[in-house]
Amino acid sequence: MQTKKKTPEFYMRAALAQARKAAALDETPIGCVIVKDGQIIARGYNRRNTDGSTLAHAELTAIRKACKRTGDWRLEGCTMYVTLEPCQMCAGALVQARMDAVVIGARNPKAGCAGSVLNLLQNPDFNHQVAITDGVLEEECRLLLQQFFRGLRERHKQMRSQTDQR
Repeated sequence: MQTKKKTPEFYMRAALAQARKAAALDETPIGCVIVKDGQIIARGYNRRNTDGSTLAHAELTAIRKACKRTGDWRLEGCTMYVTLEPCQMCAGALVQARMDAVVIGARNPKAGCAGSVLNLLQNPDFNHQVAITDGVLEEECRLLLQQFFRGLRERHKQMRSQTDQR
């Protein structure tokens, strides 16, 4: 019996499920999965506020788990699927981990380092470059973030209004 090959959309939906876990914690909804040989070997979601750590990005959590699972800091042969373009810290970690590729849902024009602000993943001066695919389930990824920030702005507005009434 032949198994059906999973699509990039399948893995991005798994990353979106992780992003929804972050949103449930009132964290910025960013999620990712790392895939090797067609199998998800690690998952991560944003927990910066929950953990009180700048380092608690979805990508770094997943990289840490993938390294533990594989027993190696090199993640050659792996692809990361992430709902939002990685920042400079996470892009650097992808290069350092020797990740083969990253698949991005939505671009991050304010802080993305896979081509939006900088492209750290494909800098020819580094000893490793990471292949980039973007726009996979872009609308779903973008809408999840937009809804989260719209809700956050509304909550802040309500809190200011309540403070002004006192």
